[in-house]
Amino acid sequence: MNKYQQRKEKSRYNPNSKQPFKLSRSKIDLFLECPRCFYLDRRLGLGRPSMPGFALNSAVDQLLKNEFDLLRQNGEKHELMNQYGIDAIPFNHPDLPEWRDDHYRFKGASTLHRPTNLEICGIIDDVWVNKKGELLIVDYKSTSTSQEISLDDEYKQGYKKQLEIYQWIFRQKGFKVNKTGYFVFANAGRNRPKFDGRLEFELMILSHEGDDSWVEPTIIKIKKCLESEDIPAPSPDCEFCKYRQLIKQKEK
Repeated sequence: MNKYQQRKEKSRYNPNSKQPFKLSRSKIDLFLECPRCFYLDRRLGLGRPSMPGFALNSAVDQLLKNEFDLLRQNGEKHELMNQYGIDAIPFNHPDLPEWRDDHYRFKGASTLHRPTNLEICGIIDDVWVNKKGELLIVDYKSTSTSQEISLDDEYKQGYKKQLEIYQWIFRQKGFKVNKTGYFVFANAGRNRPKFDGRLEFELMILSHEGDDSWVEPTIIKIKKCLESEDIPAPSPDCEFCKYRQLIKQKEK
């Protein structure tokens, strides 16, 4: 068994194990997108083909973290917060590097859901805190568009669920979490006459009032799915399942 197979084997759900099974926010997204692909991945170790990383997005995320960390040390607000009327400061907590996975140990913020023995985890971008001591979960997003940025696009509904999972995790960890979370968008402009080896970004903030009431019922459904010996039916909109079906048909 090679290293890839060993890694896949460790990530598989074992119904006979008493150890908590780690379930990331992205795998919850996968279950919502297609239970069949989720089962093949987490139960059978047959994940979808991997995608290349988005190095430019990661660079923007890190630069934003650096910028907010400078203010975090002194308990100061970012000028963007003043611009959008957000009465908060970056949250200073000793576990923040772990929550953000600054050391690349793939741990993040996590909580054990005892009824299912599933450890729910997610790697956050930032946390702010208001004067009431309530945490405001923040996610950074990079884009490049001349269109108005909103959270109403179909594909951005996943952004909202991502934020709501993070809110749920921190509530389970015992923190007071405000229902309002924020997306900091860095939008790279395209209209400069010359590139000159640099991109110029416009920063903006969009708010979202989260509702995490769906999270726990979904975790319970995921546990039932993992315990089943039957592979779930594919999602009607799953491109991966459609592709696999076409391959089978052609091979016949």
